[in-house]
Amino acid sequence: MPGPLVDAAALRDLLQAGRPVTVLDVRYRMGGPPGRAAFEAGHVPGAAYVDLDADLAAPPGAGGRHPLPPVSVLQAALRRGGVRTGVPVVVYDDWSGHAAARCWWLLRWAGVEDVRVLDGAWPAWVAAGGAVETGPGATTPPGDVVVRPGGMPVVEADRLLDVDVLVDARAPERWRGEVEPVDPVAGRVPGAVNVPTSANLGPDGRFLPAARLSAVYGVVGAVPGADVAAYCGSGVTACHDVLALELAGVRAALYPGSWSGWIADPARPVERG
Repeated sequence: MPGPLVDAAALRDLLQAGRPVTVLDVRYRMGGPPGRAAFEAGHVPGAAYVDLDADLAAPPGAGGRHPLPPVSVLQAALRRGGVRTGVPVVVYDDWSGHAAARCWWLLRWAGVEDVRVLDGAWPAWVAAGGAVETGPGATTPPGDVVVRPGGMPVVEADRLLDVDVLVDARAPERWRGEVEPVDPVAGRVPGAVNVPTSANLGPDGRFLPAARLSAVYGVVGAVPGADVAAYCGSGVTACHDVLALELAGVRAALYPGSWSGWIADPARPVERG
């Protein structure tokens, strides 16, 4: 399974062949109910459910709405999900890969190298004729993963203004500061350029080919070798841009606090327009 993506047919073949793979269901909606009910209504056979708010983020605070989780919390959640040393992990959601990208990024940050996002998310699995399991899920044997932070780059607020190419993954109207439906202040980090996550996907809901993603991000200067970082509203959907950049051959840092963390300090500058 080369690269950060796996298509539904390849995952189906892996599972049917009995190859070892850990599947994590990270269904989530920003501001919506937890994804547990959707998981129980139907999921990839053998998948374990991971709760983004409880397992993949710390409580909201000065670090934003979805700060990085404590190492102990993340490790416990991944072990409950059955993540084991040397066993590939596939993550998926039903939100165009946004929550799955956050899980992918955290696993990579934690030192787990063989992690893939299901391209096209849950709809692609169903469309490919993948088997559907219902109920609370099978009891997953506990994993043994050890979280070792540092596998993916992070940038914090004190260096954010020095980043050469700072990508804002939010919708264009939020980047311009025309509307702000979630956070108390509208606007962007000064100098940030806008590549909304919708630009990463084709009409079929799958990530664009690498060459097209290279063109999308090349327009704003996010090219291989450049100093690139990404942020969004809370550090979740920015991971979608980080994954797209990875496909384009660009290693980008994540600003975990993102806009909600930036505006927690009223002394930090805000740009609009």
